[in-house]
Amino acid sequence: MILPNPLARRLFLHLHALAEPPTGPAKGEALLALIDRLGFVQLDSISTVARAHHMILFARRQAYRPEALDRLLAQRHLFEHWTHDAAVIPARFFPFWHHRFRRDRPRLLARWRGWQREGFEEQFDTVLARIAESGPVSAAEVGEEEERGTGGWWDWHPSKAALEYLWRVGELSITRRDSFRKVYDLTSRVIPSEWLAMDPGDAATIHWACSEALDRLGFATSGELAAFWAAASPAEAQAWCHDALARGEIVEVRVEGADGSLRRSYARPEVAALAAAAPDPSPRLRILSPFDPVLRDRARAERLFGFRYRIEVFVPEAKRTYGYYVFPILEGDRLIGRIDMRAHRESGSLRVRALWPEAGVRLGSRRLGRLGAELDRLAQFAGCDQVKFEPDWLRETLSEGSVAGD
Repeated sequence: MILPNPLARRLFLHLHALAEPPTGPAKGEALLALIDRLGFVQLDSISTVARAHHMILFARRQAYRPEALDRLLAQRHLFEHWTHDAAVIPARFFPFWHHRFRRDRPRLLARWRGWQREGFEEQFDTVLARIAESGPVSAAEVGEEEERGTGGWWDWHPSKAALEYLWRVGELSITRRDSFRKVYDLTSRVIPSEWLAMDPGDAATIHWACSEALDRLGFATSGELAAFWAAASPAEAQAWCHDALARGEIVEVRVEGADGSLRRSYARPEVAALAAAAPDPSPRLRILSPFDPVLRDRARAERLFGFRYRIEVFVPEAKRTYGYYVFPILEGDRLIGRIDMRAHRESGSLRVRALWPEAGVRLGSRRLGRLGAELDRLAQFAGCDQVKFEPDWLRETLSEGSVAGD
């Protein structure tokens, strides 16, 4: 079976809640259902316009406001842990993280002994006892007598490393964030009791991880299934695909890329019907976070949309092709460009430094009107009341693409 590129894009965007207009309720049960549909929402601290998790949700529901996510976390409907990176995850998925805790305990200990400061293991009992007796703490509140590092994000003092390790292996959980700083508590006081003790075991977790990833991706290679939650190894995902294929739960398909090439993948037997039934993507123009789920797998996004994207945060300024933190622009089922902008809240302005359209994209009056409307909405979301453009903001196309029309 061949899944043509337009159908593949339409299904993928529909499963990621980017096909329908970004309207509807965006708090409480509706917001939780959206996060469940995505599987998780990646967290990131950079706030050039707004933090990644807030932009991911705003792109799908423009009634969304950050306070709604805070409430779900406070009410314990969500928990924070790792998938491929730090993320907020529905609490009902917590039982499947026991597999990760078992796997990571020896792996992290062996790795961290090589690059963390000496003494972090000796702090395990100390920080656990302090939290049990005195309540939640941040890294700034432990190890007061320890030397603080100056070597960057990962140069942790021993007690901070102990907190992070105990969180990664499930003994501690994030109870809240204060100005994005993690506050840790005992997992037994954070995760709802109905999910805390439930442990489906390793085999059931691998099945869950691969099956749930496939239902959210629509089609995938075994490697893409493994990478989605980062819960199954590539070998485990490959074995699951072999067995699921034999059981008739999945079929092999060839997915057409934007360049016409075919890639062997796996999908549910009804994938063609699912793709055909997916709604036509809304023509609404949206500005996406660099960490949006449709872009998280950069290689997959490039194959599906013909859009090559790399974040340049860690690239020296002189060597950047575009900019520090550049946002992709989605229109319908196509990624039509990227925009470099920053919220200057002290002056109340969202400043657009540059926009690079993809090859073949014409920025006529209608498209510019849609862009202006979206920038106005995003400015308001970011706490700004106006949009300002730098004199040379519209740049020449630098990337290859295939989008045309206005």
